[in-house]
Amino acid sequence: MATLADLPDSVLLEIFSYLPVRDRIRLSRVCHRWKRLVDDRWLWRHVDLTLYTMRPKVMWHLLRRYMASRLHSLRLGGYLFSGSQAPQLSPALMRALGQKCPNLKRLCLHVADLSMVPITSLPRTLTTLELHSCEISMTWLLKGQDPTVLPLLECIVLDRVPAFRDEHLQGLTRFRALRSLVLGGTYRVTETGLDASLQELSYLQRLEVLGCTLSADSTLLAISRHLRDVRKIRLTVRGLSAPGLSVLEGMPALENLCLLGPLITPEMPSPAEIIASCLTMPRLRVLELQGLGWEGQEAERMLCKGLPHCLVIVRACPKESMDWWM
Repeated sequence: MATLADLPDSVLLEIFSYLPVRDRIRLSRVCHRWKRLVDDRWLWRHVDLTLYTMRPKVMWHLLRRYMASRLHSLRLGGYLFSGSQAPQLSPALMRALGQKCPNLKRLCLHVADLSMVPITSLPRTLTTLELHSCEISMTWLLKGQDPTVLPLLECIVLDRVPAFRDEHLQGLTRFRALRSLVLGGTYRVTETGLDASLQELSYLQRLEVLGCTLSADSTLLAISRHLRDVRKIRLTVRGLSAPGLSVLEGMPALENLCLLGPLITPEMPSPAEIIASCLTMPRLRVLELQGLGWEGQEAERMLCKGLPHCLVIVRACPKESMDWWM
């Protein structure tokens, strides 16, 4: 009967990659072979530390001993709601990430108080920055700040960042490499602010607007005016009508359109109206409809038949996305 000792290194590394960081380190104490495998740089390319309330001392040890130049993406929790005694993210830690992790491209911060962490301390190598339920300083993303900050940033995800508002959205225009923007639950962004900002962010290729107070019609109108090179649009259907969807007709670069429910109103476009609009989009290849209650219904069959050149995906809304409509 085969045991773990009989497995090749490549298989053991794959198994180890699914384990939490704490368990990986414990495995290094089992034997010399496993210690060598835990030290393998492949195992530390992508690290998730959101599972732990981690003391700063432990975090610094991980940074020096295991991550360093190996690290490509990092998910990190800030314990915003864990009380005053919980460890917090610091400017020193952010600067150390930039100095010791020259290959770090993606940083995902969860439930973190960043109000005392200047954006200038973030690693300059980042191409993707995700903020989930974070507090930021009012000056973090304002227009007119240092234009050399995050020069390589291509994607920013702002998920339930309560301080984020129109002024911050306009401040994103300083990131000239930015191509992907996700706004989730940013309820202080207004329709006027979105329209004005997209005029300066005309180079965006992907825009997602989820669970905001903005209506779908106003969002699509701003997109049609300013984002002629957009390739992917993903938004909730709150306030979506057939005339609102029709503003996308003829969009020259649009390849992927995703509409998420479940707030369906009488004004919601019918399957026939969705087909009519999509047929005018010359490069559309993926149409995704989530949470509209059409899966397995006549509506799904009609869409698949009417758009043979597209991959039509009709499915229930995933559970992890339901909080957008709470």
